[in-house]
Amino acid sequence: MTVDIKQYEEFVSNSPYGSFTQSSHWADAKEGWDSEQVAVFDENGAIKAAMQILFRKLPVVGSTFAYATRGPVCDCNDKETLTALMEEAKKAAKKHHAYMLKVDPMIPHCEQVTQEENFSFDIDKSREVIDNFKALGFDYDPAISEDVTVQSLKNYLLNIKGKTKDEVFAGFHSKWRYNIRVAERKGVTCQPYGKDKLDDFCMLMKETGERDGFHIRSKEYFANMMDALGEHARLYMCYAPDGKPISGALTINYAKRVSYLYGASGNGHRNLMPNHLMQWTMIQWAVETGCELYDFMGVPHYDDETHSNYGVYKFKKGFNGYAVKYLGEFNYIPSKAKYAFLKWAAKTFMHRDI
Repeated sequence: MTVDIKQYEEFVSNSPYGSFTQSSHWADAKEGWDSEQVAVFDENGAIKAAMQILFRKLPVVGSTFAYATRGPVCDCNDKETLTALMEEAKKAAKKHHAYMLKVDPMIPHCEQVTQEENFSFDIDKSREVIDNFKALGFDYDPAISEDVTVQSLKNYLLNIKGKTKDEVFAGFHSKWRYNIRVAERKGVTCQPYGKDKLDDFCMLMKETGERDGFHIRSKEYFANMMDALGEHARLYMCYAPDGKPISGALTINYAKRVSYLYGASGNGHRNLMPNHLMQWTMIQWAVETGCELYDFMGVPHYDDETHSNYGVYKFKKGFNGYAVKYLGEFNYIPSKAKYAFLKWAAKTFMHRDI
């Protein structure tokens, strides 16, 4: 059955398993990728499970890499529904000549660590999900390194469900509350802006990339993302009292979760604490719009104090959320021989391109 995009969006945006990367708007933001949405319907024609698959064509060979970023959108413990959905996904993968279909649902791993006292987690359910995917022909490596997965295996989350701004703020570490007030007292301003401030943001991204050693996106990439996501995306910028841009972030509000997607900061004005104020301003947007989670996104190697990324985790930890480790990647490979032949080309596309 053909999936109506409006019906699909309504389902994904309201599902507890939904993610902005499963939104059709996200597919619109991914230049160079084709997309297809698949779904399973109940007897009344309502969607009960869905998944968006992105397809990237490999040069010369004609095959595609199929990727359902943070999919599927369903209860993966429901084996019957999951099976029906994956059958639709396999059909789509075959139609697009995919040599591999990758999924990486946002499901906590049984070895995850949490600081959230009220966060419940059923170890048996995570094992059941793994068994369900394996029964459907998906390969799974529980020991895969987080340095090679497409998405981060570990994220830092803040539970804001049913909380007021005052209650959320009171939960921050006292030093973080102090730093937020320092930024406000010293005249730092933080608010959302349109694409007219992308030059300032990209300048900060360049500084951040050079300082921390990572690849930076182009202004066109961010502009296209903001156009595609529309009201779901916001560019937040912090400015010093003299008008100089000192930090910025691109964040997405979707499926009752605000996700801190891209962040940048200048090399100066650290004493003004702009990043603390920026996070608090974005968290307030999440509270105002009735979100249940604020997602600080990746905290790779958060459990290794000697790792270069530990400082990122330490900063996010000050907001008193909890770290979660997801199950990771499941790969369906129709032909092992074809996969082995195309593996060299696949490396080109196996990067963090959420």
